[in-house]
Amino acid sequence: MSQSNVITITTEWKKPRPSIDHDNAEFWAGLKEHKFLVWKCKTCGTSYWPKAYCQNHDNEPFASNMDWVEAKGTGKIYAFNIHHTAFNPGFKEELPYYYALIELDEGPLVSSTLIGDRRPKNIYDIGQKVEVVYEDHPNEGFTIPKFRIID
Repeated sequence: MSQSNVITITTEWKKPRPSIDHDNAEFWAGLKEHKFLVWKCKTCGTSYWPKAYCQNHDNEPFASNMDWVEAKGTGKIYAFNIHHTAFNPGFKEELPYYYALIELDEGPLVSSTLIGDRRPKNIYDIGQKVEVVYEDHPNEGFTIPKFRIID
């Protein structure tokens, strides 16, 4: 991955902080290393986000048939909306911003902000290919995954 897939921001974070807990801490740790992790079943290979038991068969106790694995960090726009109103003052300077459901190449849907010069305009942009961009916030101690159109 090139450095163009990493943005470092050192200004104060004024938005709601990400909800990092025991169940997703490994995902957030992976982001800090510029790795997009998904929760994958070792039995059938199905990937999930967020963390869940496999829906395809009986699971082993304590989810021992599941593990965090690195995903490609690519996918396609499944749905999107354009926000013209800041529902939190921290987003005011980014208006309008584009929020999307991304269908990862591995299968799960994740929600994220779309960034970059190319933004979707209408429903015909559904299906555009995207890649993850890691937005590092070293002063805050976390990395946010965002996506940009690549095709």
